[in-house]
Amino acid sequence: MVKALSFALIACGVVLLYFGGQSFHSFANDMSRLFTGAPTDRTIWLIAGGVVATIAGLTGLATSGRRR
Repeated sequence: MVKALSFALIACGVVLLYFGGQSFHSFANDMSRLFTGAPTDRTIWLIAGGVVATIAGLTGLATSGRRR
């Protein structure tokens, strides 16, 4: 059960990172960076969520193999 959840977290994390990358290279994000010097909030949340989900999934896989 833990492995399945870990794989799902990794898959969701990769999808979020993909959409975050696509958002980072969008026209709206280019305009935001031009005027504010920072990417849009949506881009930051997608990338941060992808990183957190991927790390959580990898941690779950690493610890699920150990017996208590």
